Amino acid sequence: MAFSADELRVLRRALSTALHPTPLPDEDVQDCLRLAGAVDEVVGEAGRLRTFLLADLVRYRNALPGSVSGYLELLQDALAGGYDPRPDDLAALRALRHRPVAAALLERCQVLAERSVRARLAGRSAPSAAPAPRSRLLALPGGRAADAEPERPKTPAAPPRPAPPSERPAPKPSEVFPPRRPVPPPQQWAAG
Repeated sequence: MAFSADELRVLRRALSTALHPTPLPDEDVQDCLRLAGAVDEVVGEAGRLRTFLLADLVRYRNALPGSVSGYLELLQDALAGGYDPRPDDLAALRALRHRPVAAALLERCQVLAERSVRARLAGRSAPSAAPAPRSRLLALPGGRAADAEPERPKTPAAPPRPAPPSERPAPKPSEVFPPRRPVPPPQQWAAG
């Protein structure tokens, strides 16, 4: 995540206020709220992208063995992003272990899967790659909420239910953005 110069200025002021609480002007409060909204938007977009990539990984896994190179590449990207390999991934990699890349990925995935199982057996939850939802920024010292009544703690909302599967599956990136094919140069006709 990258911040612009203005966003860094707002972040620096917010951190300074957090360390040394002082009343803030309304303009600074609005800047902080806009920055918080932008961060929430980026986190949400990252979650949507992750969901899309994991769904794409499943599609490629289901299309094996014809999609070997695409599947291995997507799996490497997913593992780099904190993905815990599923039993289906391990089974697919075992079937492909005659390929050097698949054999190396199989070893890596087995270590990650074993770590995940040990963590669950030890009573800890396995580390989640998805970021925890951030609570809303409701008040800053001296902001508008300082004059209002203190809010009662809210009970946590139920997690959103997944949308029902649509009749038509989401298109693959290769369907939306087909690869460019090189155009052969026009042939020169020789006279004679």
